[in-house]
Amino acid sequence: MNSELWIQGLVAMCIGMGTVLSFLCLMIIVMHIMSAIVKKLNLIFPEVIAQPAGVKKVSSSNDEEIAVAILSAMFRK
Repeated sequence: MNSELWIQGLVAMCIGMGTVLSFLCLMIIVMHIMSAIVKKLNLIFPEVIAQPAGVKKVSSSNDEEIAVAILSAMFRK
């Protein structure tokens, strides 16, 4: 094997890995900056949460469940 070929391969690998590493570092920095900007914007423009008006909670009794259990027991063989 030619040692010059090994050196060219290692140089190409270092350039490629350095490019990927620098891109990932830049992406992390930009994401932190965007997170800070969104936090500031949420303080200025808070999200309005709509409350449902007039929602009644329907209380269910156990009578229906008991009737279903009795019917299923009757038809069970």
